[in-house]
Amino acid sequence: MSHWIIAPVVLPAILAGLMVMLMRHDLGLQRIFSVAGVLALNAIAGALLWAATTAPPEAYFLGNWPAPFGIILVLDRLSAMMLMLLSALALPVVLYAIGSNWDARGAHFHPLMLFLLMGIAGAFLTGDAFNLFVFFEVLLIASYGLMIHGGGQDRTRAGIQYIAFNLVGSSLFLFALATIYGITGTLNMADLAVKLPSLPESETGLLRVAAVLLILVFAIKGALVPLQFWLPGTYANAPGVVAALFAVMTKVGAYAIIRFGTLVFPTSLAATGPMLADLLLPAALVTLAVGSIGVLGASTLPRLVAFAAIASMGTAFIAIAAFTPATMSAALYYILHSTLATALLFLIADMVTRRRAHASLRASDPPIAGSGLVAALFMAGAVAMAGMPPLSGFIGKLLVLQAWRDHATIIWPAILISSFLLILGFARAGSLLFWKAHALQEEGEDRPPEPLAFTAIGAVVAGLVALTLLAGPVTGWMDATAAALYDPLPYVDATQLYEDR
Repeated sequence: MSHWIIAPVVLPAILAGLMVMLMRHDLGLQRIFSVAGVLALNAIAGALLWAATTAPPEAYFLGNWPAPFGIILVLDRLSAMMLMLLSALALPVVLYAIGSNWDARGAHFHPLMLFLLMGIAGAFLTGDAFNLFVFFEVLLIASYGLMIHGGGQDRTRAGIQYIAFNLVGSSLFLFALATIYGITGTLNMADLAVKLPSLPESETGLLRVAAVLLILVFAIKGALVPLQFWLPGTYANAPGVVAALFAVMTKVGAYAIIRFGTLVFPTSLAATGPMLADLLLPAALVTLAVGSIGVLGASTLPRLVAFAAIASMGTAFIAIAAFTPATMSAALYYILHSTLATALLFLIADMVTRRRAHASLRASDPPIAGSGLVAALFMAGAVAMAGMPPLSGFIGKLLVLQAWRDHATIIWPAILISSFLLILGFARAGSLLFWKAHALQEEGEDRPPEPLAFTAIGAVVAGLVALTLLAGPVTGWMDATAAALYDPLPYVDATQLYEDR
């Protein structure tokens, strides 16, 4: 299976290059190869997920160079789960882009999407901190192009803001990596896990600085307060189909914090100790509050969904911040749920916006005519995001609350009050969009049916339903994954760092 580990990186890269060189003027051919590539990516991700479940972590050495000198990819349960989430989300997104004709509104949508998938997949699989930076840059370059897909002044302005924030993050990342390399002489994550516990006490100050810089970088990627300012404008102005795919990008930040917090900077490490938790938990609580209040005050539907995404990241980081197996398991389940729920709402927001010709939530606007199915889908997404039964959001928040039962005086009120605010915000939006007196309704513009777009949205809803019905087996799998994260020896052994020395 080791040679298949690189396939999620190579496959989209090859397809994207072929599209740019040979299919740039043939949208139909691009669509065929894009869908085929994403289907193949799903099959590969499924096989890798099965391999990670049934076998210990496995490494792929590019060019057969040994670690820590060469580039290395490592497959374990966490990376396989995130890879499966990425590929599963990509399929309905590309189908919606085709069904709604969004991919025809600008140049190179499909190559850019595939390059984005390549960068995110590489970030999940890499076992080297510097190559994590490289894959960050690959996915960011692709996301810049997707962000301004279709043009427009507001979209371009938001894209510039997005670029500026991420350039700051990239600079901080390089400073952190240079500091760590100067201290340890390596950036291989497994090698760091072995060397940092024996680091001389004189170097611990620099190590803390590097750890804080990395937290800031990953906080930017994960939209954690006070570095979340880029997300509402970026996601609200991006094409809906792009914003739906971006739902997994914030999880790259969460993934990086989980990986570094359990492997490189565990709570048992004397140099950093509980520093990660001390920094993350207050920021996560404020992030949850900002997102929830933002949902109440949002003036457009995409902006409402963007603030809901911020609130969901706050909940995920609350679970991560404890850095215990129980809370980590809850965090992993909630990450799966929130990614699907956020993508679902962005796709619905795009569908609503195209039917109304604007995205505003104004009481003076008439509701959407003949919108029963859209309203039902919006309700499903709102229920899932707010954490109401019977969908997976309720289970996810219940798991987080249960994991934090020893700190109920702080965490429980924050999560419960935020859920109430989310319910109010989505109920307000739903009533303005779909529920008004019959006398106020106007005949809407006749639109051609969009069966493929509705099928794509239905697939995401089906994913949330499956996550709910299979909550028992899924949480059991998450428990095993969280336990594996706190036993780094198999991960280190997979890199073969010390076999021939």
